[in-house]
Amino acid sequence: MKIQCTGTYSQHPRMIMQRCGYGEMVNRQGQRSYTRLLRGVPYPRFHAYVDTLDCGFQINLHLDQKAPVYKSVSAHAGEYDGAVIEDEAARISATVEQFRR
Repeated sequence: MKIQCTGTYSQHPRMIMQRCGYGEMVNRQGQRSYTRLLRGVPYPRFHAYVDTLDCGFQINLHLDQKAPVYKSVSAHAGEYDGAVIEDEAARISATVEQFRR
């Protein structure tokens, strides 16, 4: 699910994601993303990528159900829509709005 965050904000998207309860991850290729655990164990977890845009930023959110089966493959059991994702997107959007200028 993509969350559009247009306008200017008092904090960098990185800090906003941390305020939303997400921890930063950097993969082997140097790509930055953010995760929030659901139950204190690695999976399932919310996983988000943030892209900076000219008019703000965009959060690409999904739910990782389990880790990739093969180490050389990045495919995983992920959910990109549904009630759980919609609720989390609404929670993130409400937090993001607190930082809008």
